[in-house]
Amino acid sequence: MKIIVIGAGPSGLLCSYKLREQGHDVILIDKNEKVGKKIYITGKGRCNVTNNCTIEDFFNNIVTNNKFMFSAYSNFSSQDTIEFFESNNVELITERGNRVFPKSYQASDIAETLYKVNKNIGTIIKLNEIVQSMYKDNNSFVVKTNRNTYESDKVVIATGGKSYSHTGSTGDGYKFAKSFGHTIVDTVPGLCSIKIKENIPTSLYKFTLKNVSLKIATPNKKYEEFGELTFYKEGLAGPISLTLSSLINRINPEDISIEIDFKPALDNQKLEARLIREIQDKNNKNVGDLLRKLLPGDILEWFVKVANVNVESQLNSLPKEERTKIINNLKHFKLTYEGLDDIDHAVITSGGISVKEINPKTMESKIIEGLYFIGEVIDVDAFTGGFNMQIAFSTAALAASSINKLS
Repeated sequence: MKIIVIGAGPSGLLCSYKLREQGHDVILIDKNEKVGKKIYITGKGRCNVTNNCTIEDFFNNIVTNNKFMFSAYSNFSSQDTIEFFESNNVELITERGNRVFPKSYQASDIAETLYKVNKNIGTIIKLNEIVQSMYKDNNSFVVKTNRNTYESDKVVIATGGKSYSHTGSTGDGYKFAKSFGHTIVDTVPGLCSIKIKENIPTSLYKFTLKNVSLKIATPNKKYEEFGELTFYKEGLAGPISLTLSSLINRINPEDISIEIDFKPALDNQKLEARLIREIQDKNNKNVGDLLRKLLPGDILEWFVKVANVNVESQLNSLPKEERTKIINNLKHFKLTYEGLDDIDHAVITSGGISVKEINPKTMESKIIEGLYFIGEVIDVDAFTGGFNMQIAFSTAALAASSINKLS
């Protein structure tokens, strides 16, 4: 059987290999000068290749359309991903949160392994070649590129989403899918920074707070994440910001409120008791002395400005309402939500080809026989931790398995 796979990212590479393994004639086409270009920047260049978690945890970490993934993950799980790479001489390690990385911490090990297994098995890889259009002529697909025209029995679209467009993810798959009559769910950024209206001082750029809570309220639900929060020029980044961004990316910004809890381990009563003890400490003369014991020095100046706290106020004469004001700001430091960072800077694309039009048991189009969709191009996305990479591998393996059963 002749099969064309479009897109040499993680899903396209694994799918091509598994198809070629069964003897199919496979042509893998990518617009870039090398395969796996986005793989090289995943996990900050370390490549969080999967998550070695329970099945329940895996599905709990899928934000959009987790039920769609049942057959794909059952067919090719995190353990299968681990076994695949280890059997191809890539040593892996599992870190906090069950995140799996190559032991070398080099994403290139993952990309190069996927490339080598394809080259060794005879997959025809066409690089620097841009697919311009495709159509179906009777039972065959015709794929036209800037260099050639190809015919095939099946086509697998693995072109990725719209994030990090410099890696080649420019939304081409949506264009191809629409040409075949598919519906595209509006794409929005997932796992990205949160922008706020308050001006963040340059001294706080890349500064990270640990053990804080970021709380977001919407008309229908409240969200809270505990962990590390990093500041950047326009707002908030870091793990807890990324997680929350994927939960609010389709909500009107005007309906969202946001706040930081600097002392999540202490409720208001315990925090007030702590403040009273500090006030009674003769070494603390003013509010500034007090806050320096409660907050990192880097953030103190910005905190007192936004909270409108007078650091020169003497503690021995501090009114109760001022003490209450300090407590409220330590527990409910309110910021003004402006929106999310641009989709091009997002880790993942939320949205894509509607899963209602894809058979979850095969990854084949319900509209066009012989057309398959895998990876980020479909409307499935997850939190950080290797889950999105696993979605790519699971959907790829299922598509290949489904095609192999037809031969």
